[in-house]
Amino acid sequence: MKRFKRLFAVLAFLGLLLALFQLSGLRDNFSLAFLHQKFLDNEASGLLIFIALFALGNLVQIPGWIFLAAAVLALGEAWGGVATYLAAVVSCAFTFWLIRLLGGDALRQIKGRWVQGVLAQLDARPVAGIVLLRTLLQTAPALNYALAMSGVRFRDYLLGTLLGLPLPIALYCVFFDYLARVLKVPGY
Repeated sequence: MKRFKRLFAVLAFLGLLLALFQLSGLRDNFSLAFLHQKFLDNEASGLLIFIALFALGNLVQIPGWIFLAAAVLALGEAWGGVATYLAAVVSCAFTFWLIRLLGGDALRQIKGRWVQGVLAQLDARPVAGIVLLRTLLQTAPALNYALAMSGVRFRDYLLGTLLGLPLPIALYCVFFDYLARVLKVPGY
């Protein structure tokens, strides 16, 4: 039971964060309309709010595509992609440090063969593994938590994140731009 103490701490933190998120009314600020309006109100403060909400959203398991769609609708395909890339990198780094602080390398304590095999693969080629995971899963909150508790070095995590996010973000930008045009989104 002791070896799972840090893992339980992370789960308790997530539960507490989700409860606070729901009870405080912050959930209402996680909509395309709210994020879009913040960008329209003021691009500089809108970007800071966007980054903060992206980081908080990532902690409470809100998928990054919601933020990307809002940025593309408000800023256009290119600038929306740049804003999302910046926010995603900051969010992933923030999540890494916070979850590493709480959970340490808790996944290393799990003795199952499958877990140890996955960690051995990550240890063998950490940057390449993270690039592949980011390309496939982008900023998936569960991925951020798992990588933070995997024992991977922050330098490798950050480099893999920086290299793995551009392609999926660019593809999503093209998709949301196309969707906005086809659906004739007002103001786009």
